[in-house]
Amino acid sequence: MRTWPALVVRFPLTEAAGGDVAIGDLVAAELEGLDVVAIAEQAEDEWQVYFREPSARREAARQLEARLGRSGLTVRDIEVPDGDWARRTQDALGAIHVGALTIAPPWDGAATARAEGTIIIEPAMGFGSGHHATTRLCLAALQRIDLRGRQVLDIGTGSGVLALAAARLGACEVLGVDLDEDALDNARTNAALNGSPAAVTFQRADFRDGARAAADVVVANLTGGMLLAGVADLLRSVRRPGVLILSGITQGEAEDVAHAFRAHARQDWDAAEDGWCAFTFSL
Repeated sequence: MRTWPALVVRFPLTEAAGGDVAIGDLVAAELEGLDVVAIAEQAEDEWQVYFREPSARREAARQLEARLGRSGLTVRDIEVPDGDWARRTQDALGAIHVGALTIAPPWDGAATARAEGTIIIEPAMGFGSGHHATTRLCLAALQRIDLRGRQVLDIGTGSGVLALAAARLGACEVLGVDLDEDALDNARTNAALNGSPAAVTFQRADFRDGARAAADVVVANLTGGMLLAGVADLLRSVRRPGVLILSGITQGEAEDVAHAFRAHARQDWDAAEDGWCAFTFSL
């Protein structure tokens, strides 16, 4: 059985010395730019942080200890069997509701009922199940747009939840792209759980290569840094007139991201949840 290299990260529930930022927020910020697959909060002061490779775990431990060790943070290596992740996920995750949509794991009653607006997602480590604030914000943004008969591009599709949601909301053609083959396998599994909608396809691709035709609506749930680095590519991916949805943005990044895209498009909407922000822009 596959195991995942992970760190147990413990930190005091206090603010960092000389500032007004909680140490937990600093830990989250440090992990933002690293190759993290998932973070499971075991307790308010203890996280398990998962990585694909031991080398990524070593680099994360080195960076956390160097920058936050004096604040009382400790890290410890562990190996987590894939089955343990699945068991804990099944124990912890149920259906969530965002507007008219319900995102449910296969074992939840909402999934077996197959009610209209229900999307079944098999949680897998590192690929969104709909429970993270960034995904919920995107689900809310999609429901603010009339998607009927429109083409949608989902960049960094992960589990495929946003692509499947777009199809459920009436999009005529949805392409989900990702660079991670494991993510694409998970997305295709989830498509099958939802009847393999003909409108939805998944493809290994980099949105920065400009190889695809533009879409009417583009969803990019990435990171603030990736959005800022990809402004021109993201704008080019939207067919005019069209809509660009951005998420994966921390509150500290929000103004920089908004400013970069406001120079080229009209901001229509913004929202925040649990320290994360999302925007929609019309082009």
